[in-house]
Amino acid sequence: MGSDNFATRHIGPREEDIKSMLETIGVSSLEELIDQAVPANIRLEKPLKLKDGLTERKYYRRIHDLAKMNKVFNTYIGMGYYDTITPAVILRNVLENPVWYTSYTPYQAEISQGRLEALLNFQTMVCELTGMELANASLLDEATAAAEAMVMMYNGRSRAKAKAGANVVLIDENMWPQTLEVLQTRAMPLNIDLRIGAIGDFAFDEQVIGAMLQYPNANGEILSYDNWVEQAHAVDAKVAVAADLLSLALLTPPGEWGADIVFGSSQRFGVPMGYGGPHAAFFTARAEYKRIMPGRIIGVSKDKHGNHALRMALQTREQHIKREKATSNICTAQALLATMAGFYGVYHGPEGIRGIAERVHAIAVLLDKQISALGYQQLNQNYFDTIRFALPKHVKREDIEWLSHELEMNFRYFENGEVGLSIDETTNLEDINWIIEVFAKAANKRYPHILDYPEVCAIDAAFLRQSSFMKQEVFKKYRSETEMLRYIKKLEHRDISLAHSMIPLGSCTMKLNAATEMLPLSWFEFSSMHPFVPKNQARGYHEMMEELRRDLAEITGFADVSLQPNSGAAGEYAGLMVIRQYHLSRGDDHRNVVLIPASAHGTNPASAVMAGMNVVVVPCDEKGNVDVEALRQKAEEYKDTLSAFMVTYPSTHGVFEASIVEMCEIIHQNGGQVYMDGANMNAQVGLTNPKRIGADVCHLNLHKTFAIPHGGGGPGVGPIGVAEHLVKFLPSHPVMNNGHIGISAVSAAPWGSASVLPITYGYIKMLGADGLTKATEIAILNANYIASQLKDTYGILYVGEKGRVAHEMILECRHLKADSGITEADIAKRLMDYGFHAPTLSFPVHGTLMIEPTESESKEELDRFIEALKSIFEEIQAIIRGESDKEDNPLKNAPHTADTVTADNWEHAYSRQQAAFPLLWQKENKYWPPVGRVDDAYGDRNLMCTCDPIESYQ
Repeated sequence: MGSDNFATRHIGPREEDIKSMLETIGVSSLEELIDQAVPANIRLEKPLKLKDGLTERKYYRRIHDLAKMNKVFNTYIGMGYYDTITPAVILRNVLENPVWYTSYTPYQAEISQGRLEALLNFQTMVCELTGMELANASLLDEATAAAEAMVMMYNGRSRAKAKAGANVVLIDENMWPQTLEVLQTRAMPLNIDLRIGAIGDFAFDEQVIGAMLQYPNANGEILSYDNWVEQAHAVDAKVAVAADLLSLALLTPPGEWGADIVFGSSQRFGVPMGYGGPHAAFFTARAEYKRIMPGRIIGVSKDKHGNHALRMALQTREQHIKREKATSNICTAQALLATMAGFYGVYHGPEGIRGIAERVHAIAVLLDKQISALGYQQLNQNYFDTIRFALPKHVKREDIEWLSHELEMNFRYFENGEVGLSIDETTNLEDINWIIEVFAKAANKRYPHILDYPEVCAIDAAFLRQSSFMKQEVFKKYRSETEMLRYIKKLEHRDISLAHSMIPLGSCTMKLNAATEMLPLSWFEFSSMHPFVPKNQARGYHEMMEELRRDLAEITGFADVSLQPNSGAAGEYAGLMVIRQYHLSRGDDHRNVVLIPASAHGTNPASAVMAGMNVVVVPCDEKGNVDVEALRQKAEEYKDTLSAFMVTYPSTHGVFEASIVEMCEIIHQNGGQVYMDGANMNAQVGLTNPKRIGADVCHLNLHKTFAIPHGGGGPGVGPIGVAEHLVKFLPSHPVMNNGHIGISAVSAAPWGSASVLPITYGYIKMLGADGLTKATEIAILNANYIASQLKDTYGILYVGEKGRVAHEMILECRHLKADSGITEADIAKRLMDYGFHAPTLSFPVHGTLMIEPTESESKEELDRFIEALKSIFEEIQAIIRGESDKEDNPLKNAPHTADTVTADNWEHAYSRQQAAFPLLWQKENKYWPPVGRVDDAYGDRNLMCTCDPIESYQ
């Protein structure tokens, strides 16, 4: 391969390194290793039918040509998506910064303090604006957040209501259509009686458990809901409100008029529309609901030295622990986008946010006045940013649409013929005059030239906010770009990301997110497009997405792919709903049992529960493989009700199970469908595929195998591929024809998180068939290289029939605990002192560490990681030999901060040198953990999820 070949940049080990690594493993060639690791009966007979990989330069030209095909108009459609101005200091130093976009979900708090603080700012901001007590660190989008609110109200029913079978949720018909549809999708399998109608027609009785509305509503109107909330609370029903976050700078927040849950999108806080996403939903609730609230909550705790420290609170709610008892399958938030929105709030402060809101409203008022003077009737009595016009008899909607497109503008067109305008922070005087020109020409009237707009407020005083918000110090300090830059960098230095060292998390595939793949995200032609514009304005997007769908179908072996699911968990849910609909179409409405191996990802049973299915766990044998005879027995036992078998391949135990084809055949023989969890697809691409093993559906984690970055806990993208007989059931969309006519929508946007799809598109186009296959082979090589180096110390828990692992492995630590008292958590914390993020902790087997190196890590980095783990192993041996104290040792006290190492007093039996610099190469590039070991129990007992002054936590 030449140096201009992208694969040589993406793949870490050089050819000479590969030879050395193969020799260490004990095989003569890469082909021999793959033959030993991957069962012959599932290998692909032919190479992938994909084009040769493009050089980075050629790909740049290709994606640039696609971008030019997109025509970005000034768009006033609204409906939950608004143009916004991302401050350049945030765009360049957060969105375009690998320290922020390559960091992992902050399970290891000590090395995540920067992103945790940024997310705490986000939580604080939305709590203050909504008037609520508790917020999480984001959900996937506004529509799925609404679904989570609905499920939360259902799961939070009183015992009396649950006993009485109360299951009615009242929904105002004036919510966004995409939200209404996702609510219907999620309610159906859970037997929630969703009643959608006019808000004034609802009757509250004892069967009602919740009510939901939009504020301002989907028409743009601001209404009073005080009486409605009182009626709901009178029958012990909760009220959930979808709120426009920017409007709450002017409007009385729902928390002040009785809402129990407030959610929505933070997109217009500096996050580009991106043709639909990714965008961070916000979700707030009263503090009493903290145990049932979905998503991740960032909380304030302290470290072992008593210092202020942040962490993810209530982690026991995470799905890999709750599994089939889970009530939500949210495994991916939108942390990177929430971080951006939080920084937007920090940069502007309360006065800036209010100023933007006032300006948006003032422009809407001016347009109301000017367009009404042309003979149009404006229908919203009270509004924030949205005005809605009934047309004069002599004006046709088609005339307005044609004239607006001539001036490169998009308006909203209601089914009854009305025309809507939603103003955003980018609207300026030139835009104002163009809008007026369209309405004037359509009415054949002269129009004035507007030179300025007055700062006026036309909202009834009864709806205006009286309370202050964002009072905390962080929202007052960083107004200049210099200060904002320094604040972002201060937080950046408190984290570990792929910019620092490898992140060896098993099943999370933290690989290179190449700069060439990332560049188009900031391009105007991709970032500034509204998801509901006419398709002929998004030709570049659609050509790219059509190619991507075909390529992913080829890689999986399936007939078609839906790009709509915007996380891996959403993909699981969508796939199961497709299977459910398939059975229903055949009259098999009784098929509701899902068989799931004990080794599965926790989101599998959680997704199955959300899809209304009954979970039956299949045991694994002593080698970690699915017990095939137990599977056969259960499949036959439930053959009349069997819906699906969910299997991760290679298994979460890090092994290509040789019996996978037989397992799939057993399921099909008993009337079920096979769902393959694509989390470990990084070990399959080019070597085998879901169709080859016998699966019917799979989801693909584009944020794992296909190079979209994790961003500290999101964005995630989880498209699903399906076999031919399931294509007609792929998810549709209520607003835009997305090419599918199947189940109702599972996400808010028609094509999910479209703006990050160029990353995966570029990954596939630049690697090509050979590069994709080589990447898979090297991922397997790197994993087996680590396994060969650590098997005689820690030990590898599970291997395949020929003694090899797949692309990941489980490191055995339980014997060390028995001999020394050192736990897998101690090892994880000690790795921080060596400058590494920990592997996956105690999953899927308690007391172990799961390691995945990916193909992007060089031999040099693998060797550093191996050396660190061997050094830690020797530190444990010193404890076992009695040379080191069982309590006062480097592992129990890890991580060591600069403060503790440089303190005047050093009372430990080991040296400062051993604490901070156990290996010589660390002195070149030392990462200092900013806090000591965090006290998790303290944080859960004293939950604080806002950045109020430290004294308020005492």
